[in-house]
Amino acid sequence: MNVFIILAAINAFLAVAFGAFGSHGLEGKVSERMIEIWKTGVTYQMFHTGGLFIVALLMDRFSSTGLLTTAGWAFFIGIIFFSGSLYILTLSGVKILGAITPIGGVAFLIGWVLIIIAAVKG
Repeated sequence: MNVFIILAAINAFLAVAFGAFGSHGLEGKVSERMIEIWKTGVTYQMFHTGGLFIVALLMDRFSSTGLLTTAGWAFFIGIIFFSGSLYILTLSGVKILGAITPIGGVAFLIGWVLIIIAAVKG
């Protein structure tokens, strides 16, 4: 069982569901600015869901599975902190949640760097 394929599939499902909710369920309930913030969360969730799929597929190809495992968890944590904070910000209007978002961004960056290192060591 590859946990990253499962996490990727779950996050892809959620990104599509959250995208639909943002387009149909939030219209008229929050400002256009908040809808844009929601869309940013959905976009980054889907991009990094792709990263989870990449990690899952590369684990059989490269010997640096420890780096890839860490990259996969970094993407997952990034989705939770980055996209999750943007979703909660949009729904709650609590601006301080924006301070959490960069933690997720850093996790995304770490994930991509670890993939680069794993590929170089490959």
